[in-house]
Amino acid sequence: MILAIQAKGVDMTDAIKQYAEEKMSSLEKYFDNITQIDVTVGMRSNHHKQGKIFYTEANVHLPKKKIYMSKDAESLYKSIDKVRDHLKVEFEKVKGHMRHKERENIREQKAYQSE
Repeated sequence: MILAIQAKGVDMTDAIKQYAEEKMSSLEKYFDNITQIDVTVGMRSNHHKQGKIFYTEANVHLPKKKIYMSKDAESLYKSIDKVRDHLKVEFEKVKGHMRHKERENIREQKAYQSE
């Protein structure tokens, strides 16, 4: 799996990079065929009334599919965690869809053999 991390609007420290790598590489437990993950961490513009708003965006490349996820939070680490948690849910949806397709194929093959 290729993991590319970049920062926009914030300095890329070793701690941020290591945290993002650790969280995104742990996604391999939930889906085996991840080919590449592009992660962008940063801060929205500085003029928000609520204070600093950080964001994390992730483009996950799977065979024949791409998943994009973007989340905002008041902390950069929380936004990374939110993206990871939502990607886990998306992976479960993709795996469920794949299982359904496999079952359909097996049923078609069995129906063909019985005739």
